[in-house]
Amino acid sequence: MPTYDYKCDACDHVWEEFQSIKAAPTKKCPKCNKSKARRQIGGGAGLIFRGSGFYLTDYRSDSYKKAAEADKKASGGESSSKPDSGSSPKSDSGKKSD
Repeated sequence: MPTYDYKCDACDHVWEEFQSIKAAPTKKCPKCNKSKARRQIGGGAGLIFRGSGFYLTDYRSDSYKKAAEADKKASGGESSSKPDSGSSPKSDSGKKSD
């Protein structure tokens, strides 16, 4: 259910109401009790999908992405380096052992 913004033309009171889409617009102001309330046109809210199938990182801010990239570059050089020669066995493909 959406939240609607209202404004009273009599006393300029502004408020929000959580209503069904099918509900009739409120006419009575909760402050002055006059029937001068009007529903305001709003910009709406941003839509963010959360749950399985949606990635949290899709909605990250640019500053977060830049910081993550800088962090990745700083630690990426060490973790992506080739293993030293002592860790992988060498094969003697040219010589046969008897």
